[in-house]
Amino acid sequence: MLPVSVVSFLQEVLNIYIWVIIAAALISWVNLSPYHPIVRTLRRLTEPVLTPIRQILPPWRTWGLDFSPMIVILLIQWAVKPLLWTLAGY
Repeated sequence: MLPVSVVSFLQEVLNIYIWVIIAAALISWVNLSPYHPIVRTLRRLTEPVLTPIRQILPPWRTWGLDFSPMIVILLIQWAVKPLLWTLAGY
């Protein structure tokens, strides 16, 4: 069983990561240089998680739209966070 404080901390880290994913998705709409430090940092943080989802849902199956950020956010909200609270015993 995980202590509640650990679960709360992990939940806050996941909330911050969700905002990082949202920022990366919004920045992809703007034509910034891929060498910009913010773009590089956001890609370094999000690509390891988004790439496997993109391989499952290639653009030709989704009409050219990238649904991977939305899928990852939904997985965090609906699967990972409830799993954390289950491990804490709540």
